[in-house]
Amino acid sequence: MKADAVRGHLDGLLLAVLEQGPLHGYAIIAAVQHRSGGVLELRTGTIYPALQRLERLGLLSSSWESSGERRRRCYALTEAGRHTLAGERTAWSEFTAAIGSVLNPATPPPGLAT
Repeated sequence: MKADAVRGHLDGLLLAVLEQGPLHGYAIIAAVQHRSGGVLELRTGTIYPALQRLERLGLLSSSWESSGERRRRCYALTEAGRHTLAGERTAWSEFTAAIGSVLNPATPPPGLAT
C-alpha cells in the first residue's frame, strides 16, 4: 500500500493498536502489520517521531522496560488518547462512507441522469 494512503491516518492506527495495552515500537509495527493482513508496513523512521509527538500531546505515556539486558520504551494510551481514538474512529467511518458513496453509488442523487 502506498505510504500516502496511510499519511493522515497514522495517529489513529497507532492509538488503535495501543488500545489493548502498552507496546514497544517494534511490537507496534508488528501489530499494525498483523492487523492489516500484512498490507501496512510501517517504518521505524515513521512511527517513532509520531509516537513522540503523540506523547507530547498527552495522548500516550511511555516508560522504559527491561527485557533481559535490553531496555526499550513502551507506549501506553492515556485517557485523552482513548477519547481521541474514539474521534478518529468516527471521522474514519464518515470518511469511508463519503468516499464509498462516490466510488460505489447505490442510487444516483435526485436530478442526475445515469
